[in-house]
This record gives sequence, structure tokens and C-alpha cells, in this order.
Amino acid sequence: MELKEYFENVHGTGVLSTADSNGRVDSAIYSRPHVMDDDTIAFVMRERLTHHNLQSNPGAAYLFIEDGGGYKGVRLFLTKIREEKDSELADELKRRYLSPEEDRAKGPKYVVYFRVDKQLPLIGSGE
Repeated sequence: MELKEYFENVHGTGVLSTADSNGRVDSAIYSRPHVMDDDTIAFVMRERLTHHNLQSNPGAAYLFIEDGGGYKGVRLFLTKIREEKDSELADELKRRYLSPEEDRAKGPKYVVYFRVDKQLPLIGSGE
């Protein structure tokens, strides 16, 4: 199954892991990625630790655990390739509704794009 179809049809919990320039790792809960037409994936993020880490270290890993019990899902190994700040696309892609005031109070939004370097199942080597 292609990633676009997978993430449109499967629900679960995602964890995005990043590291700063000194290798200190952080993990944060993130929604399903948006799979773009050019096969990159994108996340909408705020100015928090994950976004900060990506400024000095473009590598990331995304772990997605499918709902329904068991250990089904995917692991994606990613490289940040670009980002956009406060674009209309960020407003279109967001999945959570906030009033304009609440949205502004949370700070700027970024659409951060990644190349998928490797895809593996949640468990095992994929062989």
C-alpha cells in the first residue's frame, strides 16, 4: 500500500523523533503525516523542541502504531528538505480546529517537508 493511501485510511498514534546538533533526542506525539503529490511527507508544527531540533539536524524518524491492538504500523526514516512559515497551506492541512485567536496565541505554524529515506514495518526488518 502506498503511503498516501495508507495514511488516508489507517488511524493510529504517531511519534516523531528528532535530535539536536549535539545528538540529544526528543520524541513527540504527531498526527498522521500529509503525503504530498511529490511523495514527500509534511507535518504542521509550531515553534517547539521538534521544530528547533530540525533547524540544526534534518534527520528524523516517525513511528506510527495502528489502532486496533497488536503491533501493526510503519517506521519512516526522514530527512527535512524545506519548510514554509505561516502559509495558507498550513491552515488547509491542520486537522484540529482552533479559533483565530487561539491559533495566533499558539505562535507561528510551519509546514515542514521531509523526504522518506526508508520505510519499515513497525516490527521487524521488513524482509
